[in-house]
Amino acid sequence: MRKIIPLLLLFMSQFVTLFGQDRPKKADGWIFGPSIGYQYQSGSFLKASAWGLFAPNQSQYIKIDGGANFTWMMDGTTVIPELGVTYYLNNVAVWPFVKGEITPHTATAKAGISVFSILELSAGYGFDINTKKDFKPIDGFTFGVGLNIPLKFHLY
Repeated sequence: MRKIIPLLLLFMSQFVTLFGQDRPKKADGWIFGPSIGYQYQSGSFLKASAWGLFAPNQSQYIKIDGGANFTWMMDGTTVIPELGVTYYLNNVAVWPFVKGEITPHTATAKAGISVFSILELSAGYGFDINTKKDFKPIDGFTFGVGLNIPLKFHLY
């Protein structure tokens, strides 16, 4: 019995040492949420979407979003679906990014800056690919501001 107690204490101390250490936390999986924004491109658009963001490595991030653009043009309300992909290069708090967006009517390339991928300011150029009947072409220079609301967020 006297030999078992020191072995038991040794085992318990190893158990506490092994599992009691603070291990660095690793970012796990996707960050996701809704976003809202404003864009001007041949007219004003209110943008609403859902997005998911993941990190392929420690200094780059990719966001995929799908949503709708709402506008009042040519005496009518129009909703235009949109799919976008954003590539962020992490640079402390301000992240430069490039983005591609496609709708049934236009393809747009953008560049901008983002604060933790939450607040985004962008500018770019859009190309008309299919003008909607009874609607003006959506092309030319564009600028926008967006707010991404993370529902699962971490800074480590």
